[in-house]
Amino acid sequence: MAYQALYRVWRPQQFFDVVGQEHVTKTLQNALLQQKISHAYLFSGPRGTGKTSAAKILAKAINCEQAPVAEPCNECAACRGITSGTIPDVLEFDAASNSRVEEMRDVLDKVKFAPTSVNYKVYIIDEVHMLSISAFNALLKTLEEPPKHVIFILATTEPHKIPLTIISRCQRFDFRRITAQSIVNRMKLIVEETEIDCDERALQMIARAAEGGMRDALSLLDQAISYSQDRVTVEDALTVTGSVSQGFLNKMAKAFVDKDVVSGLESLEDLLFHGKDPARFMEDLIVFYRDMLLYKTAPNLEESLERVMLDSDFQSLADSIPTAQIYQLIELLNKTQQEMRWTNHPRIFLEVAIVKLCQLEIKSTETAPSDHIEQLKTRIEQLENELQQLKVNGVAAAPQEQAPTPQKQATRSSKKAFQPAVGKINEVLKQATKNDLNLLKANWGEMLASLLKSQAALLNEAEPVAASANAFILKFKHEMICQMAMGRNDFLDAVGSALHKLTGKRYLLLGVPEDQWMDIREGFLSSQQGEAGEDSEMKTEEEPHIAEAKKLFGAEFVEIID
Repeated sequence: MAYQALYRVWRPQQFFDVVGQEHVTKTLQNALLQQKISHAYLFSGPRGTGKTSAAKILAKAINCEQAPVAEPCNECAACRGITSGTIPDVLEFDAASNSRVEEMRDVLDKVKFAPTSVNYKVYIIDEVHMLSISAFNALLKTLEEPPKHVIFILATTEPHKIPLTIISRCQRFDFRRITAQSIVNRMKLIVEETEIDCDERALQMIARAAEGGMRDALSLLDQAISYSQDRVTVEDALTVTGSVSQGFLNKMAKAFVDKDVVSGLESLEDLLFHGKDPARFMEDLIVFYRDMLLYKTAPNLEESLERVMLDSDFQSLADSIPTAQIYQLIELLNKTQQEMRWTNHPRIFLEVAIVKLCQLEIKSTETAPSDHIEQLKTRIEQLENELQQLKVNGVAAAPQEQAPTPQKQATRSSKKAFQPAVGKINEVLKQATKNDLNLLKANWGEMLASLLKSQAALLNEAEPVAASANAFILKFKHEMICQMAMGRNDFLDAVGSALHKLTGKRYLLLGVPEDQWMDIREGFLSSQQGEAGEDSEMKTEEEPHIAEAKKLFGAEFVEIID
């Protein structure tokens, strides 16, 4: 008799054999015992997780002669016939190769006929997302009003491609990726039953390479058995899966720690010489450091490690690499992996990454020695004390200095607040008009856009408050910014040139801090009222609302119309 692959020989025949999908099998078993069978099911999930096997087991359990049962007996004529595929009432339909509406209609035309061999007709439609829109529409009509003796079981790896009208008429079960430990336990049972000598670490390597698929794991195990001589070893598993041994990964990580570029490149050359895939090596390296990070931060979660074995070399290596460096390593490796996917020369990116990793510097202070941290703390406290002492001395210095020299007074006065040109500002206020200010504000935004970013930044919190025909007053919110702006000739020239291009006028810019502007404006208004004489005072007394308006908005902005 011809040899059968392991995944076919050990295909689950009961819900108990479906590994890692207890949330699905338990629900289906309860429904079988309570006789609450739906007319349509949707099984979705990654490949090799037991969707089609669970569908056939459900078909057997529904039609078992011992029903209602939680598990099919696999001994009655119905169970044996469904297992062998000789009962026509249980049809397994491949939508990938029969996606047209005509083929679907041929199947659905027979739905109305009663089953001949068993109690229920069961239609298992595999890869249902491959059906055409017309085929989905034909299936939808049957799902809306199905006969009592028909059950549909739809299986797919891409449920997002199925119309929502189909999904809403099915009970949906999402199959998960099977954990590596569950796959190892299943393979242990198989190798024990078949009396195959196999290293447990080889099984773990195969389980991790399967990426959550039982069928992939059994296919790799079958291949490793054929490759090996008398015993399936770790090296056999590495050869079959294309993975890199942990010893090699430890050696490569040691080169990164020692900053040994030569050793890292030689190891990579040896790896590629033996035919290893650069992309697979990069993935193994990322998972290696991921496991190292988990080991350092959560050592009790040993079962969460995907790639490494906790041998002495790995443990000593993990202890010598700080956590901050692992973050940097994973970040750089992940970036390189993304770049390798879009190039025809992945080896170049891999070699560059090896050199970078060997020259990587830790950016975090997490690994700073404790004595250095203490020195920093002491220095900070010392600086704080000196700052406090300077504040005290600054307050007490004035009464102690009874007769300061003229040189000291000059130095102190130079550090005082910014002194605006009050005389020129008063002249501008005398000639200021509302039209001149509106013209300036209308072109202000365009003028800012024409300046350099460093120049425009000085005007972020500044605004023109008064303007005449050839000068304007610019109010700054912060005195320091005002002093900085008025001391830069390039800034003044740039603003003047930009406004000249936009308005055709040459403006003189007079800067003033916001807190000083209020005093200057009030002083100007007071002087104007004094010059106006008694008539101005009479008007103020007779019309107080006008005087109040001038105080609030400034005399230059108030226009009196009789």
